[in-house]
Amino acid sequence: MDEFMTAFNARDPHAWASTLNYPHVRFASNDVRVYRTADEFAREMNDYPKRLAPWHHSSWESMTAIQSGADKVHFAVTFVRFDVNDKEIGKFPSLYIVTLKNGHWGIQARSSFAP
Repeated sequence: MDEFMTAFNARDPHAWASTLNYPHVRFASNDVRVYRTADEFAREMNDYPKRLAPWHHSSWESMTAIQSGADKVHFAVTFVRFDVNDKEIGKFPSLYIVTLKNGHWGIQARSSFAP
């Protein structure tokens, strides 16, 4: 989860894609998006800093494992978006599902009210 946030804030779509498992599903903005591969995800996220403007960085406000098993964990999280002056521009309670696939722990699904 922390590697996800670090890659997101670094504006590195390939590093960000590597923190996920595929297919990766995102429920947000009244839509469901399915990314089949890391390359597909990285390609579509290449311009996300512009789409999130005036976003500059994000951080976890809270993260709680609410269910877990040997190969899956459900996290209730809240993340906060900030502008370049460190002013809060949004706070989003969310659900992240992290799975173990082929020896790799990665976020496989995310549901939030974030745009």
